[in-house]
Amino acid sequence: MTMTSISAPFRNIAFGVLTVLWLTGAAEAAEVHVMISGGLTAAYKALVPEFEKATGNKVLTEYGPSMGTTTNAIPVRLERGEPADVLIMVGYALTDLAGKGKVVAGSQVDLTRSPIGVAVKSGAPKPDIGSVEAVKRALLAAKTIAYSDSASGVYVSTEMFDKLGIADVMKDKARKIPATPVGEIVAHGEAELGFQQISELKPVKGIDIVGPLPNELQKITIFSAGIAAGSKEPEAGRALIKFLASPAAREAIIASGMEPIPAGGAN
Repeated sequence: MTMTSISAPFRNIAFGVLTVLWLTGAAEAAEVHVMISGGLTAAYKALVPEFEKATGNKVLTEYGPSMGTTTNAIPVRLERGEPADVLIMVGYALTDLAGKGKVVAGSQVDLTRSPIGVAVKSGAPKPDIGSVEAVKRALLAAKTIAYSDSASGVYVSTEMFDKLGIADVMKDKARKIPATPVGEIVAHGEAELGFQQISELKPVKGIDIVGPLPNELQKITIFSAGIAAGSKEPEAGRALIKFLASPAAREAIIASGMEPIPAGGAN
């Protein structure tokens, strides 16, 4: 397939990759091992094939939460000695790994901002979540609530419930969902309300996204990338990170429900 025969967005992406690689002086084709958490997955899956096509590199991906103790959690995978060149995960969790010597110093790049959203099963009534009081009413009215075991769930369970003054009530009907996307729990009818990053809710079938939390309750999560300590392909890994942080990736990131962070942008 020629460059002129593919769609304009993908053509722009491919040109973006080639520009990135020209600027970085990428070497021969390589196998790049990536560990990535859920937040950036939808955009990542759309972008990686174009990176592979333009570079000849092969990207091998393992998925798991940024934190926690489940078998596929990224810190657990690293402790097991699984190979990794690039880590893409919640920013503060990546910083924590860097402090433990698991990430190459100075390699961290902030990629996106991700808001928390609320979901219900497809066709179910959508509660009002337009204000702090409305969210509180929706939580009190719901019989079952689900939240993730990663950054959004940590915030919802340890900060938001307290802020709303309903932490004790939530103990009986809100539960943490390890590893599994919260949207799947909602889609199966196991929870009336689900809280997770919008980018992690959007790919799930069988749910309706009510919307983001109001600003007064919102917690924006930064997703970042870095080179894993012990990487066998650090330069190819840096090329991938540069591409994900480039203007060529912007459309896919926005479509996934996240906000790109410009190169050099502040947290």
